[in-house]
Amino acid sequence: MTRGRAEESEAGSVTLFAVGCLALLLLVGSALGVVAAMVRAHRAAQSAADLAALAGAASVGGAGRGDPCAAAASVAERNGATLLGCTLAGRDVRVRTEVPGPRWLGQVADLTAEARGGPG
Repeated sequence: MTRGRAEESEAGSVTLFAVGCLALLLLVGSALGVVAAMVRAHRAAQSAADLAALAGAASVGGAGRGDPCAAAASVAERNGATLLGCTLAGRDVRVRTEVPGPRWLGQVADLTAEARGGPG
């Protein structure tokens, strides 16, 4: 039995389709990886901000415990973040932290978070 002309012209077309599907899956997987890394970095920034704000608030009003912003900066640094800002309003401490974001697929954004610590 011999092949007809229609069958010969379609030889290998499934291979092209499979390669296209694999390329699409690779692209979607890479994009999801970047998003997951950004969410993780933001969670780390928020955790560092929360802990830094609590550390700063703990040093406010104590019997000369020290500078609340220095305490917040120390805790932020130990949690892998940089303290961008620290303000003291009464007994409340507001902080802003930053962590480096993922550097995949051209992403260069660093992620920031803010938190407040103080009574009530």
